[in-house]
Amino acid sequence: AAGLRQMRLALRRADCLVERSHIPLSGRNPALQEALGIRPHVLVLNKMDLADPRRQPVSAGAGPGWGQRWCRRQPGQSDSPVPVPLQIVPMVASLVADGPRYHRAESSEHNILVIGVPNVGKSSLINSLRRLHLKKGKATAVGGEPGITKAVLSRIQVCEKPLMYLVDTPGVLPPRLGDVETGMKLALCGAIRDHLVGEDVMADYLLYTLNKQQQFRYVQHYGLGQACDHIEPLLKHVALTQGRTQKVKVLTGTGNVNMTMLNYPAAAYEFLRDFRAGRLGRVTLD
Repeated sequence: AAGLRQMRLALRRADCLVERSHIPLSGRNPALQEALGIRPHVLVLNKMDLADPRRQPVSAGAGPGWGQRWCRRQPGQSDSPVPVPLQIVPMVASLVADGPRYHRAESSEHNILVIGVPNVGKSSLINSLRRLHLKKGKATAVGGEPGITKAVLSRIQVCEKPLMYLVDTPGVLPPRLGDVETGMKLALCGAIRDHLVGEDVMADYLLYTLNKQQQFRYVQHYGLGQACDHIEPLLKHVALTQGRTQKVKVLTGTGNVNMTMLNYPAAAYEFLRDFRAGRLGRVTLD
């Protein structure tokens, strides 16, 4: 709630919104649409190199009705995406020029608010734009876990011509998720910390998703004989083959005995990490 209030205040000085998302539908916060939907809006779908090319029409359908334009691959370039930083500045400049600016009509500078759920790379996008257009280094902290950006920051210049400033904002999740499956998708993409959901629960949902979409690359990756219907045999195999074990003390009638057991949470984390790195194939969760 505090992050959303900060964004509403920053919106008074904003000419356009840039929203970044890992997942085309489930990865977007409806509360942001309600609170910030009065400005031109660009949706940036990232991680395209990890998306299933067979399901990219789903990604394209995320644009109309929410944002005015969205960044994705260009026609005829299905194998390699157009770098997002090359698209954003001219797209934002065009949107701002075509729309009313009201009290900011006399200003030549562009103020852009960068929004999205936690851990989708908002700060990384700002830093990459600075490197590309200004040849300058990192201006805002980044990390692999949600919650690195705690508050709406000051303006950061990312371009000289046109003069453009971006404002980094904290990731905001809806206070109540629409359903459990949406929460699982957000967790798999790192928008929710793993331990809050449970690595074993996330691994179980991931296996269900891979099988449902007939994405069986995990069978080859882990050297399995066939696809698994249940998560326990898969995690046992991963723990055995990759040495994921832990020592535990067992109390017996003759005293404490040290035993080596399979570490299923570590195996589940390995399964999730392989998915996030694209080692289990290209998957679109929506």
